[in-house]
Amino acid sequence: MEIKVKLNGKNVIGNVEADTVLLDWLREKGCLSVKRGCDTSNCGLCTVFMDNKPILSCSKLAVQADGHEIKTLEGLQEEALEFVGFIADQGADQCGFCNPGFVMNTIALLRENQDPTDDEIRAFLAGNLCRCSGYEGQLRGIRNFLDRSPLSPDRSHSDSPPSADESHGFRCRFRWPASFFSSAHARTRIFPHSGCRCRTSR
Repeated sequence: MEIKVKLNGKNVIGNVEADTVLLDWLREKGCLSVKRGCDTSNCGLCTVFMDNKPILSCSKLAVQADGHEIKTLEGLQEEALEFVGFIADQGADQCGFCNPGFVMNTIALLRENQDPTDDEIRAFLAGNLCRCSGYEGQLRGIRNFLDRSPLSPDRSHSDSPPSADESHGFRCRFRWPASFFSSAHARTRIFPHSGCRCRTSR
């Protein structure tokens, strides 16, 4: 079956079997940020955006994406860079396997609610499973981002976000798993950010 999808801003035409899962098709197209975790719609690792709404790609057939726009983390790096350093600075990156799902759902949260309470953050991210952390690191990272972000006009802005040159900022603390992106970037991913070289973990 032929499908036509706008994938990360590019029009893609593909031939798929009727039972091909969207997660598998996206990984075949090089979107390795989309992870397989549970295959039961419970872990959030396979989260992508369909028409700017978060969905679980393990629960969608590729043919259901026909005529729709799909965005994965590969197509949202600039938006992700606004806050990933804050999460990593709290030690919440750990092994990195669940990071893509957390980042995608955090982007969705901040698009929908620019000033969420802690309980609203917990509720929005409840579908993301992480075996390394106690989830408080992710919450603290998002809260620190919001407290220092111009998105929240009523909060104090005396502190600046971590920069690429700070000893505990983007450069030294944020690690993507080696399989996060395509093999061409398996060792080091250079983001479109001045001086930022976010390293991968094996």
